[in-house]
Amino acid sequence: MANHRIDRVGMEIKREVNEILQKKVRDPRVQDVTITDVQMLGDLSAAKVYYTIHSTLASDNQKAQTGLEKATGTIKRELGKNLTMYKIPDLTFVKDESIEYGNKIDQMLRNLNKD
Repeated sequence: MANHRIDRVGMEIKREVNEILQKKVRDPRVQDVTITDVQMLGDLSAAKVYYTIHSTLASDNQKAQTGLEKATGTIKRELGKNLTMYKIPDLTFVKDESIEYGNKIDQMLRNLNKD
């Protein structure tokens, strides 16, 4: 029963953080950032927020990570306004590598078919 609540809170945080990044955070480093998933701790005290960025440049990825870390306070404050939770979880931003990994596997499969 508790897993449903954790999943619901994670989905709500994902939706809210995407909206906050689009409307409230004015940092140009996070303009192309999209939140892909949120993994909550069992007691809802911490959340890993997975994000992706459209650029593949390492410098852009580093800038996005820095921008997200700087915007964490603003994001938590806005989450506090928008969510009815006793305590807003601590946010940790992690680059989501799954899309790049999927593209790599897809490319390897295409190369197999050519041979």
